[in-house]
Amino acid sequence: MSVLLMQLAGPLQSWGASSRFARRSTESAPTKSGVIGLLAAAQGRQRSDDIGDLTELRFGVRVDQRGTLLRDFHTAHRFVSGEALPVSERFYLADAVFVAAVEGEPELIDELHRALRDPVFMPYLGRRSCPPARPVDLGVHHERTLEQALEREQWRAARWYQRRHRNDARIDLEVLLEAAAEDGPVDNLRDQPISFDPLHRQYALRGVRRGSVKVSNPAVRPDHDPTSVLGGA
Repeated sequence: MSVLLMQLAGPLQSWGASSRFARRSTESAPTKSGVIGLLAAAQGRQRSDDIGDLTELRFGVRVDQRGTLLRDFHTAHRFVSGEALPVSERFYLADAVFVAAVEGEPELIDELHRALRDPVFMPYLGRRSCPPARPVDLGVHHERTLEQALEREQWRAARWYQRRHRNDARIDLEVLLEAAAEDGPVDNLRDQPISFDPLHRQYALRGVRRGSVKVSNPAVRPDHDPTSVLGGA
């Protein structure tokens, strides 16, 4: 198995899993359906195309910078009649940074990596109004598991955010991993994509196992010895 790592960072992100009608919520971290959609778009797949090979990928995400929840209101009118549509309430994550990963067969992972570096359709962070602010591609690891890749990747939080924690040499980061059958009781999220076809969108439940990893802080404050400038007697 191989692992493709992705950096998901931007002014705004929105990863819905249970939005209904005029209220469009966001999860606190990227969803599998959202990231699979990003990869399918990079390959140039249409919404009605089969995505069975992509849904079999194992998914995980690391929370490098949580961001803050932002609420916005949207208005719209019908193009022909000018009739006003109901005001919709939409939620976003502002200034968040995540490292997402998919694990699968090396041939498919390499194909996705090539697409990510030269995408057919522009990638976005959950919604078209949320473009990434940094390169998404973080490379492929052929000799690591999903867990190992997320644990060993450097901390991708913004420099100002890292400096807030400069007294901590190691940082605890939450990870959310796609659960296996042997993991026992886990959280469930209706986030397993089956079809993106606008006429018949389908999503199934998938298990999510929560954990944490420790990463090094590149902005850690060095030890300061005020007597170091004094020479010996």
